[in-house]
Amino acid sequence: MLDTINNLFGFTKTDYADLLKKGAIIVDVRSKDEYAGGHIKNSLNIPVDQLLNNLSRLKDKNKTIITCCASGMRSGTAKTILLKNGYTDVHNGGGWASLNEKI
Repeated sequence: MLDTINNLFGFTKTDYADLLKKGAIIVDVRSKDEYAGGHIKNSLNIPVDQLLNNLSRLKDKNKTIITCCASGMRSGTAKTILLKNGYTDVHNGGGWASLNEKI
């Protein structure tokens, strides 16, 4: 019962390192300039305001995607955009620096 409530409200901890080991990709939705200033190795940079026009870069809608940005706000927006466009396994990784520490 407690697991169901935690899942419902998003209180479960996501093991991002495990998701990456299983083939997840990280999509950093910050601007190109922000990304150039530092990013997670092998992440894909698609600024959130360009995401809809670049969905073709994310061909497999069933592949696990972890979004990140500076603080978690834009990555949350990106997660919503992806889910609304048929992507099935999307996680908001929050800020890229804290996500990098978790992986």
